Parts: sequence; structure tokens; C-alpha cells
Amino acid sequence: MNIIHMKYAVEVAKFGSINKASESLSMAQPNISRAIKDLEADIGIIIFDRSAKGMNLTPEGKDFIARAQNILNQINDLEYVYRGGLPNKQKFSISAPRAGYIAEAFAEFSKSIDAPHAEIVLDETGTFNTIKKVISSDCKLGIIRYEVAADAYFKEMLEKNELEYRSISTFKYAVIASKNGPLAGMDTVRESELHGLVQVTHNSPYEATLTASDAPPKEETRKCADRSVYVLDSAAQLELLSENTESFMWVSPAPKKLLDRYGLIQLKSDSKKTYIDVLIYRKGYKLSELDERFVSALESASIALK
Repeated sequence: MNIIHMKYAVEVAKFGSINKASESLSMAQPNISRAIKDLEADIGIIIFDRSAKGMNLTPEGKDFIARAQNILNQINDLEYVYRGGLPNKQKFSISAPRAGYIAEAFAEFSKSIDAPHAEIVLDETGTFNTIKKVISSDCKLGIIRYEVAADAYFKEMLEKNELEYRSISTFKYAVIASKNGPLAGMDTVRESELHGLVQVTHNSPYEATLTASDAPPKEETRKCADRSVYVLDSAAQLELLSENTESFMWVSPAPKKLLDRYGLIQLKSDSKKTYIDVLIYRKGYKLSELDERFVSALESASIALK
């Protein structure tokens, strides 16, 4: 089996088009088409259904492409380990929701970077983007967030994609607001008490977007306030909460240092839903010493919230 032909097939599957794959690979379309036909003949299956709308994977093709991607990931790992260059360069990458305790852990972890050359990446994004990035090796580690009620669904998805997972933190969403606002002095807040205030959120409430936490799904939070402010930048969200005493935001438990920095208070809510943050990485991937340092900082930051 030709590894190059396998790479071409994975690229065509990624774009669903030989034309787009040829642009990505800087290869002529006929060469890619011929290579895929040779590959199909070599392994004895039809990988793609050809149609005017593009290249669609057959059931056998889906299984083959998933296995081929894993093989290519392993080859990339080998190249990474044995490629020349800077032998002392420390590399670390993680994709995660924007959460206060994760940011705090990352900051603490950054203090342990002691090599003369380092490449450290924190990619803040939503759950499904994180899963894609870990599968494709764009990030070695990922943290995903979902409702505990969906645990079976996500674990089945992770196992199907050959991803390892471990729980980091479980929590219920809370509310943060200005310490000088109408919610000051309260310990617990009911959703009905949020009507009339200004809800701060992101313009895509389904994604993990806040420095302090992800926003709950739109259907859950829309009823909580008659006025909403959608802000993309997380620092601007926190500044708004600090300056506008009529505003509030749904968050996962936030570190005290973050609350104090922006003059905010945190209140429990009457929400019955529980959420979970889960660390994920590819099956067979051995966590590096640098990875273990971050996980240790992450667990410490999570415990400090309880």
C-alpha cells in the first residue's frame, strides 16, 4: 500500500472534492484521481462514491479513512520525534474552552517552561472543534465540556474516534456580576430574579466562549433576561460586567483571583443541570513530562474551586 496514495485519499475525504484536494496538495487532479483508483484496486474496496456533487465516502471508505488518518498521525509523530532541529525545544499544545480555572492552570504551568526554546499553544474553542483538532493532531491534548446527561453520547463518540478521556471537573453553572450591583449580598440567585438585568454572552452561545466559562445553550439562557449584550472578546465581557452594575453572566465556577481582579461576585443558581470538563487525547499517545505538568496544574486549579 502506497502511503502517498493514502494521504491523497485522506485529503479528498477532508474536502469531499478532488479539485479542492489538488489545490491543497498542489497536485494535478488526474494524478490524484489515478492514485485513488490504484489505492482502491490495491485494498479491494471502493473508498468513494463519485457523483456530480463530489466525492462521498462509502461505508467501507469511512472505516478506511479513519484508520488511514491514524496511520498518518503516527507517521507524523515519528517525524516529530526524530526530525532534526532543536533537540531541547519544548512543545505543548492544548485546545480547550475559555474557562477561568483553565487559564489559571495554564498561567501556572507556563512558569515551568525552562528550555531555551519552547512552543506552547493554548487554543480556545468549542467542544466539537476540540475533538476535531485532537483527532487530526493539531493539538495533542484537548478539554471538552458537555452536560452530564450527555455523557454516554460523548464517551461513545470519543471511543469511536479512538480517543482516551478522563474527567477533570464537574460543576453547575453559576452567575457572576458586579459587587456593586443589585445581586450583591445574595448567595443564591433564581433565574426569575435575573429578569430586567442585562445578560452578557457571546454571539454564538452554543460554543465555549467566556474567560470564566462556556455559555450555556441559548435555549437555556434566553429566558433569563429581557436584555442581552453579545460580546466576542472575553476581556471585554469581564470589563462590561465590572462597569455595568446591571449586567450578569452565566459561568462555570471562577477563581477568586479573577473575581477580585474585576470586582465581581459569584452566586449559585437554582439550575439542576450539571456539566463536566473532560481531558482527551489520542489513544496510544503517551503524555509527555510537559503534558503531565499541565495536567497537574489543571487538577490543582479545579480542586481549588471546590
